[in-house]
Amino acid sequence: MPGTVEHTKIESFQDAEAALRRVAELYDAAAGHLRDRFAAFAGGADLGGRVRACYPFVQLRVQHEPRVDSRLSFGFVAAPGLYRTTLTRPDIFGHYYREQFRQLLVNHAAPLEVGVSDVPIPIQFAFPEGMHVEGNLDPERLYQLREFFDLPDLSLMDDSIVNGTHVTPPGEPEPLALFTAPRVDYSLHRLKHYTATSPDHVQNYVLFTNYQFYIDEFVRRGHEIMQPADDPAVAEYRRQYIAFVEPGDRVTWNQAVYPGRAPEGERAARLPQMPAYHLKRADGNGITIVNIGVGPSNAKTISDHIAVLRPHVWLMLGHCAGLRDTQRLGDYVLAHGYVREDKVLDADLPTWVPVPPLAEVQVALEGAVARITGLEGYDLKAIMRTGTVATIDNRNWELRDYREPVQRFSQSRAIALDMESATVAANGFRFRVPYGTLLCVSDKPLHGELKLPGMANRFYRERVDQHLAIGMLALEIMRDYGLEKLHSRKLRSFVEAAFQ
Repeated sequence: MPGTVEHTKIESFQDAEAALRRVAELYDAAAGHLRDRFAAFAGGADLGGRVRACYPFVQLRVQHEPRVDSRLSFGFVAAPGLYRTTLTRPDIFGHYYREQFRQLLVNHAAPLEVGVSDVPIPIQFAFPEGMHVEGNLDPERLYQLREFFDLPDLSLMDDSIVNGTHVTPPGEPEPLALFTAPRVDYSLHRLKHYTATSPDHVQNYVLFTNYQFYIDEFVRRGHEIMQPADDPAVAEYRRQYIAFVEPGDRVTWNQAVYPGRAPEGERAARLPQMPAYHLKRADGNGITIVNIGVGPSNAKTISDHIAVLRPHVWLMLGHCAGLRDTQRLGDYVLAHGYVREDKVLDADLPTWVPVPPLAEVQVALEGAVARITGLEGYDLKAIMRTGTVATIDNRNWELRDYREPVQRFSQSRAIALDMESATVAANGFRFRVPYGTLLCVSDKPLHGELKLPGMANRFYRERVDQHLAIGMLALEIMRDYGLEKLHSRKLRSFVEAAFQ
């Protein structure tokens, strides 16, 4: 076929680094070929036929019944067979792929096999920042695009693997990862659209919030951390973060790490739907925060896409309605269960599936609250309550018949109500991303304390800074756990993909 990158032979590797280098070579050659051919197409050249290049793959052949460390939650397959996944963007996923490859080589006495798949790379996905063809091609040439290049195919991007509904056709390899390369590429491009930051800035520890006040404080802290400090302990803490990134890919460098290095890029002239900010570490284990706004739809959308980056944990920090008379404005709610009335995930994760609390996350959150507030044990109960959070999709639930919501909330033993937390937790469960929720009571509508401007503004000023500090500290505590402890076996299904 004219313009097609031919498949190469399958090569075997006993070294994770060597396997990763070969994957990068194959991907770069394929994506580079597509970009070159598109440039010619945009210039009016006759391509002489269809242009195609395909994703590289890695596969593992297991001949005998595996014997692995059953304490692990990832890094191995459960039965003999052939396992394969397509791969993309080694520039972003290099560290992740290297670790997955290493785990497989350690756990199985079999080499990794790398080759070129028959899954085509859509032309849009060959451009990391998007090719913006609508601005470069006239309508006729734009219409002809599908005649020469592969376009995104939704049949290759569904979540059947991660949802546990995938059925492997006879004779085909079993999945080695939760996401195929086209599904990953799709989310990488959507992340740029929704957050106005490149996906390579997203860190492994993620905060979701539903209020701009948290973002404002995170930005203040981020710029403060980028400056040198006289106190040795503060200086050591700040030096672990190398840069702060804002929408528009505006990068502010840590002056203690890169003295005199000027900021790069321009802040976004207009904030996107769900702006993201990143406090970066060199190893990717920094902190990302995203303002998901209000509602379960945004919560599902952004977590659907961030999930392909395989973060180590995500937390929901936000405000909620307190449902108990004994709660006070500013009290914290640590969720250990969820009433899921958000509806957006019902088709992917039925509501009869429990979303359990994860001990490692719960302990980190409670410990962070204790350290930041200075309260411990019984005294901590004065400002924090652990219980069920109800998440709904109707912001004006208060206008329903008063008796109906009160009865349901009482029967569920709910102590707080919001519109995002159960969605974030349920998607964490679905995507095998450790999750947790720490909310702050900002109103008590069942008891006459409504969220009105004067009351809300005073509350925000007094509590947001502390709440964000708790969330950031909890992530830093979990970062010190190590992956073997943080990635819980509770999130494994009966038949699980090997990649974390």
